[in-house]
Amino acid sequence: QVQLVESGGGLVQAGGSLRLSCAASGRTFSTYVMGWFRQAPGKEREFVAAITRSSFSTYYADSVKGRFTISRDNAKNTVYLQMNSLKPEDTAVYYCAATPTLGVKLREYEYDHWGQGTQVTVSS
Repeated sequence: QVQLVESGGGLVQAGGSLRLSCAASGRTFSTYVMGWFRQAPGKEREFVAAITRSSFSTYYADSVKGRFTISRDNAKNTVYLQMNSLKPEDTAVYYCAATPTLGVKLREYEYDHWGQGTQVTVSS
């Protein structure tokens, strides 16, 4: 089992940056594919980014490609989401998720473990 705790959310102006962190418990973090998802008010939760166990591969939603970067530090049991050039439409609760499988996973149902979420609000 792994428990996930997100942090780093907040209020930022359009064009600004935030760095989200997701700390995982347990000693098997390096065996999990990690992902970030987000849910805006009134909308379904959507995929944002994912990274494989060794950081060999990453994948991004088209809406964040070129602006967001996912990374991980297996020694610190932490995955990050660097968000630059933020837009008001990036406003959402951001969740990290983990799955003990191979390969990048893009779909919500492919993830077994979820954090509680952190709010990101981008003002115009």
